[in-house]
Amino acid sequence: MQQALEGWSGRVDLPEDASTRRWHQWVRTPTQGAAPGVALLGFASDEGVRRNHGRVGAVEGPAALRKMLSNLPTLNDTPLYDGGTVACADGDLEAAQQRYAQQMAALLDAGHFAVGLGGGHEIAFATYQGLAKHLGAHRPHVAIINIDAHFDLRKQEQGSSGTPFLQAIEHARALGLPLQYMVYGISRAANTRVLFDTADALGVDYVCDDQLDLLSLAQHLATLRAKLDAVDVVYLTIDIDGLPHAMAPGVSAPAARGVPMEIVEPLLDVIAASGKLKLMDVAELSPPLDRDNVTARVAARLIHRVSHAVVQARQP
Repeated sequence: MQQALEGWSGRVDLPEDASTRRWHQWVRTPTQGAAPGVALLGFASDEGVRRNHGRVGAVEGPAALRKMLSNLPTLNDTPLYDGGTVACADGDLEAAQQRYAQQMAALLDAGHFAVGLGGGHEIAFATYQGLAKHLGAHRPHVAIINIDAHFDLRKQEQGSSGTPFLQAIEHARALGLPLQYMVYGISRAANTRVLFDTADALGVDYVCDDQLDLLSLAQHLATLRAKLDAVDVVYLTIDIDGLPHAMAPGVSAPAARGVPMEIVEPLLDVIAASGKLKLMDVAELSPPLDRDNVTARVAARLIHRVSHAVVQARQP
């Protein structure tokens, strides 16, 4: 078996073969010409959360996610890569987002399914910019699907963890790139009226947290499938604070209600099964606030589930 990369370690079961393999035994550094696979890219940033007056700590998210991903089993022989981490250590969020976007675009250009490890939700504008760079002159219909309690459509002088989707919408309009923004889990207790007004004016498609229950789940899944039929490319972003506080305590803004895993996972399964999901990220994990690594474990499970489903959807 290959030597584990730095930051990756965990249990080794016998016999050491594909049937006992875990992520820390399989992950390697991407190289030019490497076979397409699942590629991770960290964004270690608290700057957007700080600018948005949230509880800092998300800068430690990428390392915590790698730790929790390490022991998860590989479910197929698809290559797994770790592209490293882009850090925002000097307060220059915009420059860090550009560096991340360049690396994200390179992973997409190489044919990988790219997974961003946040970091605050300012990762979303960086991820979107990476997708836009990858698309170049092409103008497919893109959907950003966000699992979140918050719209993150704030109008501020500086970009922050509260602005990424307004920034993405404005950027896409300037490019002439068709972009649909959808959010599942919006909390009416966590967004001001101006944010709802902004969402309505921009044509944002959203479902509130109290509309997402098991009785209505089948209808929501059918509606989501129909929406996915109308787009060409999907970018999925998961703000882990969109889950209930008991499932995700280690976040900058804990949810009073949130959307539980039994709702979130079927939504993610439909998105992945569409065959249109090109990249995803997970944001707002704050390890200093995460008791017993509960939130990191949940986030790692979602990454594990989605990445495997994407691989299955890509198989002929």
